[in-house]
Amino acid sequence: MGGDLFDRFPEQTAIADRVLGTPVAALCLRDEGGLLRDTRWAQPALFVVEALSWLAASAEGATPDFLAGHSLGEYAALFAAGCLGFADAVALVRARGELMARAGGGGMTAVIGLPLTELRARLTDLGDVGVDVANDNADDQVVLSGPRDGLAAVAAHLGPAARCVPLAVSAAFHSRHMRAAAREFEDVLAGVRFAPPRIPVLSTVTARPHDPALIADMLALQVRCPVRWRETVEHLRELGVREIRELGPGTVLTGLWRRLPPVPEPGPESLGDPSFRADYGVRWAYLAGGMYRGVSSVAMLDRLGKAGLMGFLGTGGFGLADVTAALDALDSAPGPGRFGVNLLAMPDNPALERDLADLCVRRGVRHVEAAGFTDVTAALVRYRFAGAHLDATGRAVAPRLLLAKVSRPEVAARFLAPPPGAVLAGLVASGALTAREAAAAERLPVATDLCAEADSAGHTDARSPFALVPGITAARDRAAAEHGYRVRVRVGAAGGIGTPTAVAAAFTLGADFVVTGSVNQATPEAGTSDAVKDMLAAAGVQDTAYAPAGDTFETGGRVQVLRRGTLFAARATRLVELHRRHGDWDAFPAADRAAIERDTFRKPFADVWRETQQHYRETGRPHLAGTTDPARRTALALRWYFATSTSAALGGDTTQRANFQVHTGPAIGAFNDLVRGTALADWRLRHVDVVADVLMRGAAEHLHGRRAAHPTDPPGTTDPANTDT
Repeated sequence: MGGDLFDRFPEQTAIADRVLGTPVAALCLRDEGGLLRDTRWAQPALFVVEALSWLAASAEGATPDFLAGHSLGEYAALFAAGCLGFADAVALVRARGELMARAGGGGMTAVIGLPLTELRARLTDLGDVGVDVANDNADDQVVLSGPRDGLAAVAAHLGPAARCVPLAVSAAFHSRHMRAAAREFEDVLAGVRFAPPRIPVLSTVTARPHDPALIADMLALQVRCPVRWRETVEHLRELGVREIRELGPGTVLTGLWRRLPPVPEPGPESLGDPSFRADYGVRWAYLAGGMYRGVSSVAMLDRLGKAGLMGFLGTGGFGLADVTAALDALDSAPGPGRFGVNLLAMPDNPALERDLADLCVRRGVRHVEAAGFTDVTAALVRYRFAGAHLDATGRAVAPRLLLAKVSRPEVAARFLAPPPGAVLAGLVASGALTAREAAAAERLPVATDLCAEADSAGHTDARSPFALVPGITAARDRAAAEHGYRVRVRVGAAGGIGTPTAVAAAFTLGADFVVTGSVNQATPEAGTSDAVKDMLAAAGVQDTAYAPAGDTFETGGRVQVLRRGTLFAARATRLVELHRRHGDWDAFPAADRAAIERDTFRKPFADVWRETQQHYRETGRPHLAGTTDPARRTALALRWYFATSTSAALGGDTTQRANFQVHTGPAIGAFNDLVRGTALADWRLRHVDVVADVLMRGAAEHLHGRRAAHPTDPPGTTDPANTDT
């Protein structure tokens, strides 16, 4: 095996010769000593051929969307993804082969003609003879592993129901009999550093893309766990893969692929508006919304992008330098680079709002989620229409997409209309837009997409989705008729999206897409503390409350926050009530002031005011730091509490747990109830793409009548450590 690959890649061949201590070309092409019958030589030899096959394919311009490998082939896939250098990979595979060879004894048998479920039932009838399922290759091809007398007993028990073919292997691979080898291999893997994959690689232990932080753990498990190849290729097809290329000796995997039944339809890709999926470059009409201070983090967006989905970077509370650093990280991360940016309304800091919008234009950010806006601002218009023009047919075209979250019809109407003439004129006069761009803007709505935000986390009007989504949709249709648009503004749904049935309800209401928020907070990728994630994962649907909003409490603004485990909602409400009643801090009743300084501020008011002044000076707003109005001074100091309560939660300062401000809605409690009793009850396994998978697949099954009333094991939650038998 290998043909002319060794001559084409002499550098890698020389490395393999040195690591193995024997000429790999002679071993693969002639094997005069019969070494390939020994797994300690067969494994590195196979790896070298597969790795060189990848290098040859790369030279031809191969650019796969995903990589996968059957058992040993997974190492070649990880090499192809850039997780391991060639020399390190050869050495690692050699160590694997040596450890597995030491296990000795036993063998493997292919069972052809019985599906896995029926085979498992027959094995149960036979009783435990030490035989495990080693490879689930196809609907009618399963490989068993165990002692040879046990395999013979299985073959006799199955009789004419299946064809049993013994395999030429030296041990009972991928079974309980490899546990000692797996434990030794863990020690080897502890000294190996795996780079994040440049291309997603599927693990055959989980049948899902590798978590970069868990590659070593999965490779150790792979030695003793079954190869879930059928599930792996089924998941590839669910990800949209329709064509494969097999690298290395043989075409067995290609044959298995061709035997797969047709992709079941309809699935999650059937939900929502196809044009939304196309414009956002996502496989499902699903987005993860932006969450304050980077809770929707770089890691979250990167993972979603690699899964064919998209989220918005949470920039609220960040300065320009923070957002620039996050964009740098996203641009340099391996993977598809699919992400958007949340732009939060900043009525008290319009300069920062303008600078962030300009930054998105300069950095080529194509998707912005506008949140908290009650009117169309110049910053939003500048972002949306920079680069707008009329095409050759006279049609207005704008290169950027603006998704506006709205919860009131009058606000929706402003985003459904073309930008106000005065705003356009001001932008042209300042040079922020050209006359050509403004002329195109006059023919287009400000938003390309509206998201009807119902009872959600953070700022909310607590609207019912059953009234809000149809109402916004009707407003969209009226605006289209009034302005004669040639484009259709899509309407999505957010708020309370925590279960598959909630997702299904949103699409039934006519939503073109859904946006999740709270359910993404208790995930490994969320940019908040483990202490907060523990609290969120324990919450029920009743464990939220409404509290004054730190940025708009003076005008009655509210946010929805976690109530269980924190006193923030009650304390913030009391502060605002006292301010509304008395104005000046010095006019607060003495008992209240003492209690606030002791329990809420945990420091004297004078210290709070000094820190508040320093903040406004450092952020370029000295006029606020120098205010002489006692009531205004008190309001600004109260904002200090809102800011520090958020920082304490994000940082996980458990000494301040009673003051944690955690924006969340009842969706997190609904999701917790859905996954109770499954592996996803542990937030450490709730990767953000897994959450999306549970919600969207469940919704599709619900809508198409294929879901049981109460799922007990959401997709992707099987414990790989319990799959030996």
